[in-house]
Amino acid sequence: MADVTFKGNPVTLVGQEVKVGDSAPNFTVLANDLSEVTLDSSKGQIRLISVVPSLDTGVCDAQTRRFNEEAANLGNVKVLTISMDLPFAQKRWCGANGIENVQTLSDHRDASFGKAYGVLMEELRLLARSIFVVDSNDKVTYVEYVSEGTNHPNYEAAIEAVKQAK
Repeated sequence: MADVTFKGNPVTLVGQEVKVGDSAPNFTVLANDLSEVTLDSSKGQIRLISVVPSLDTGVCDAQTRRFNEEAANLGNVKVLTISMDLPFAQKRWCGANGIENVQTLSDHRDASFGKAYGVLMEELRLLARSIFVVDSNDKVTYVEYVSEGTNHPNYEAAIEAVKQAK
């Protein structure tokens, strides 16, 4: 598993580490209207999955805003931001911040995504900051487990990976 810290403290990631070349694991999360969303909900599209601990923190806010801006120029790409925030909080945050190009999804109910992608921080029951690019054939083409949860991901590498995906 990836070595990850949060505010300098080591955390235990629950689940299987996902690697480039793997078939993307399925998951079930909740949309802002409480409907279930799975990987298959965007089948046939390239997916950029941006994982954040909580939208209400500085780095997570900046990460989601950045991918919201980038999404407008990426064409047939579904940009998902997944966190443990409640769907109601995600909807409020998006409305207050003009986020329209990213779909925010909540893993709070079952931690299905967190376990499937190996990003559930056991000690905090939050998701570790990470990025996954899944191509239209459900293959993982890019993975970044950010080593320190309060650091930014490599935005440029993730965007380039999306552009290279088919």
